[in-house]
Amino acid sequence: MYINIDGNDYKVIINKKNNKRTYIRVKEDLNIYVYTNKYYMNFEIKKIINDNIDDIKNMINIMNKKKINSDKNMYLGNEVDIVCVSNQRYPEVFNNKLYIKDISKLNDYYKMLAIDYFKERLDFIYCKFIDTIPYPVLKVRSMKSRYGVCNKKSNSITINSELIKMDVKYIDYVIIHELCHFIYFDHSSDFWNKVSEYCPEYKKVKKEMKEW
Repeated sequence: MYINIDGNDYKVIINKKNNKRTYIRVKEDLNIYVYTNKYYMNFEIKKIINDNIDDIKNMINIMNKKKINSDKNMYLGNEVDIVCVSNQRYPEVFNNKLYIKDISKLNDYYKMLAIDYFKERLDFIYCKFIDTIPYPVLKVRSMKSRYGVCNKKSNSITINSELIKMDVKYIDYVIIHELCHFIYFDHSSDFWNKVSEYCPEYKKVKKEMKEW
């Protein structure tokens, strides 16, 4: 099934399961994925798509923006030029230029930058916490679907290394979010109230991150 939106044809991929509700997602391939009940007919699915066309357009715009950003070399929300220097042992950012030794190891260099910078932000934010929480072990790795993870058993938080490409306010929000899980290990209203104590504009920040 295809649907024309603003002069462009988009493929609709339908997944029929035992869902009670219908969910629509637009992924990086710009296909429209519909997850719905196995008894729904195609004409019913078309109606659902048409009823949610504005939301679908918004999801397409967000994905297009993400594709543009993914083609850029970013550091803390700013585009940087990559400069390869043969004797550059460690990555360094200066005047919107990222100095590295080997372009094939770019992701490794980003992770190195992330480890140092995230540690700096964790120390800064942890000192501002009034609540008594343990100082966590910081782990940094690339994650496809999550920005951060809190593990109370290992007393650790894991932050997505890709965040080093985003503005510091997003990094701070994720760190605050994970630290608050040491107080409320859920996403209850109490948890979000606690997050708002340390990040009053968290709703705005969350919305912006979805569009990154």
